[in-house]
Amino acid sequence: MDHETGDVLDAVGPRLRALRRDRGITLAELAATTGVSESTLSRLESGQRRATLELLLPLARTYDVPLDDLVGAPRTGDPRIHLKPIRRYGMMFIPLSRRPGGVQAFKMIIPAQPEPQEPTPQTHEGFEWLYVLNGRLRLVLGERDLTLPPGEAAEFDTSLPHWLGSADGGVVELLILFGSQGMRAHVHPGRYRPPRNT
Repeated sequence: MDHETGDVLDAVGPRLRALRRDRGITLAELAATTGVSESTLSRLESGQRRATLELLLPLARTYDVPLDDLVGAPRTGDPRIHLKPIRRYGMMFIPLSRRPGGVQAFKMIIPAQPEPQEPTPQTHEGFEWLYVLNGRLRLVLGERDLTLPPGEAAEFDTSLPHWLGSADGGVVELLILFGSQGMRAHVHPGRYRPPRNT
């Protein structure tokens, strides 16, 4: 085994531990999801066990990250970025960041809607920062119902009920940064930032 390969494999355990903790998942929960025993996962994270394809594939599926990102494989020299759009809730999310854990960046596309959408606010852990690239965004955040034109930004705690949609039925394109609880992006003064829950 060459030195570079050894360095890549040695870094897998700490990367896996950091990713699991960033996602707020226990070893027991990860074992139940992946089918890999808790003791094997623990040894993998501590570096006492070498990563194998058989162990890494279920972890990549659970974390929803490419296998190359999970192991920190060196770049092949191809400068092209192969983005794989994700379709959820009738919207398209294009992942722009490749590093597992930490703040994740997405381009989000809300398709045109012939009929007005009824907001269905959701909550989850974390913080979200968004910037409207194109179209007019309707942001329902708690009791507030806001319209953001292109160039406007917002940041909010996602434990507050929130919903994103088109304000006028047209296509909306957004840049979104999402971080786990406590990880916040920064916006310029004058942009809308609702107060945190106390």
